[in-house]
Amino acid sequence: MANCNTHFEEYNGKIRLTDARRKSLKGSRKELRNKVRKWFKDNKPNETKPKFSGQGSMSMDTIINPIPRKIKVGDEEKTVLYYDVDDGIYFVGDKEQKDRPTPTTYHNWIYEAVKGHTDKDPIDKNTCIRTLFADGHNIDQPIYYKKGDTPELAHKGKGWIDSDPKAFMDWFDEKVKKEPQLRKLVRYGKGWADKREFENDSKPMPSGLIITILFAENAVYRKDRDDIALKETLLEVQRKLKISFECNRPTTPKGENLLANYGHKDYFMNCLANFIDDATKALQEKNIKKATELWRKHLSDRFPLGEDKDETSNASAGLGAIIPATTKPYAE
Repeated sequence: MANCNTHFEEYNGKIRLTDARRKSLKGSRKELRNKVRKWFKDNKPNETKPKFSGQGSMSMDTIINPIPRKIKVGDEEKTVLYYDVDDGIYFVGDKEQKDRPTPTTYHNWIYEAVKGHTDKDPIDKNTCIRTLFADGHNIDQPIYYKKGDTPELAHKGKGWIDSDPKAFMDWFDEKVKKEPQLRKLVRYGKGWADKREFENDSKPMPSGLIITILFAENAVYRKDRDDIALKETLLEVQRKLKISFECNRPTTPKGENLLANYGHKDYFMNCLANFIDDATKALQEKNIKKATELWRKHLSDRFPLGEDKDETSNASAGLGAIIPATTKPYAE
């Protein structure tokens, strides 16, 4: 059976954020932070000064390089890269909810602070202010008030709600410390979702947060065999979702079902089943080129094409793909 681990390592190198791109995105984030700081200094000098904390996939090192998209801008065609960057804005104080500005007020302030930073108007979402950049990346700025140990998110529809992004990052980091392979598995899952959305943008896949939780809670690890680990992880995710199609947040607000409002269940489950079928075939395939062609169907042509030759290494190395381990090395 074909061993495609080296091909997965090469694919991981292509989709993982480069140091240069990370520096560029951090620079963009820094400029936006400075804009918010200046606005509060000039317009709200007596209000609590904003503090900032990076969060989300860039901070967790699970952000991926998206497949380039081509869009029309006037009569011209341009290439954009849809990076999503999250940067929390924190107001630290001792005021009760009734004594502090409302979530809507905070949203209005941040909206005004970042308006004009790019040629596109910001988007005032329920949970954050989103700034859109010409190259395709966006920066989401959720707003928090921190009075005690747990921050409160300024939600336009629900008011102040407990939300702790740092606790989630700590939860994930603890799992990665035990099994570093998890971080790569999450990137592969996001790469798969990106490929599906690139081919059919009318049916969005579950968010990167959902992919991260599903993979972290259902991961199966195989040392030096990312191909086997991914296939087995996909299978465990499928089994879990067939029992109950939900993804519960593991940290504050703990228990929130992040799939509650996802409207493409059948589509996602079909995509998942197709990926599992082809992953199984790839692991059973002797010819390396044919095996990589099966992986490329779901991970894009960024996944390297293998040589047109049969696997010559010990075939028993791939038995874990179809025979479960006696001990189940699942993510805790």
